[in-house]
Amino acid sequence: MARSMLYPLIFQPVFRRYLWGGRRLESVLGKKIGEGNDYAESWEIVDRGADQSVVLHGKLAGSTLNDLVTEYAVELFGKQHPWKQFPLLFKFLDANRSLSVQVHPDDAQAARLDPPDLGKTEAWFVLESQPGSNVYAGLRPGVDREMLARKIANGETESCLHQFQPRVGDCIFIPAGTVHALGEGLLVAEIQQASDTTFRLYDWDRRDADGRSRQLHIQESLEIADYESGPVGPQTPLPTDNAARVRLVTCDKFVLERWSLSESGTIPAVDSCHLLAILSGSLEIEHDSVPTPLGAGQTMVIPASCVGTRFTPLQPTVLLDIWLP
Repeated sequence: MARSMLYPLIFQPVFRRYLWGGRRLESVLGKKIGEGNDYAESWEIVDRGADQSVVLHGKLAGSTLNDLVTEYAVELFGKQHPWKQFPLLFKFLDANRSLSVQVHPDDAQAARLDPPDLGKTEAWFVLESQPGSNVYAGLRPGVDREMLARKIANGETESCLHQFQPRVGDCIFIPAGTVHALGEGLLVAEIQQASDTTFRLYDWDRRDADGRSRQLHIQESLEIADYESGPVGPQTPLPTDNAARVRLVTCDKFVLERWSLSESGTIPAVDSCHLLAILSGSLEIEHDSVPTPLGAGQTMVIPASCVGTRFTPLQPTVLLDIWLP
């Protein structure tokens, strides 16, 4: 078998600035950002048109993620190689103010849009939660389309939303169709399908400096909202065959685990690439006898062809591991 051209890959983050952002991408996660208090998102792994992760090191430095998908699909994805774009997007979000209340379509609904898109199923992992911070996830029991439409028209949208105060370490799974919002004061890691289709049904009556409110998509939201699932709470971590790993989400879009590491080991062979995100601590990833350090706030893609990649914690380390099922 020919030697793989790929190796464990670190990418340049793509920053997004919105009115609800803050400074914690730097102060907590160590990102090098500029001046201003509106740094909202760090897109760590992205392949969406002009929005591209760019390789930072090694012989493929300067290549975009889509370049790798195009040239090395089998090596990157393993059994998942028919993908024409990287199907997941991973980001950190600093919600210094509450985000709008949103709902996303599923794959079938998004395919009918102009232009077509992927659906958007996602999951959040809470890194910081200030006192009083809320997650809004799912509708309260008994809320149907008619009630939601009536409450929106009466300016009472919030009364329909299930909400709770999350704890650090909580994971919240948001399937497509789930009405949701991140509340003020939360810092989260998010894994999602690589979609940018968002329908807003409420924005807390905010207006910009010119007195204008953000565009809402009430009819679209009412059409695709899930009225059956009801309230959404934190996921229950499930044990795996390795005491250092717990399973947080298993769905048809991605698998998400949390690892708590104090000993060396090997990245599991699942015939898919792994996306690692370091939440605390640090470790070295060793491939072809070359160690690469990885610290808190950094992410790495380990291609499917890099079977046998070893890791060595330099201190107790917590990370998220995500792969395609």
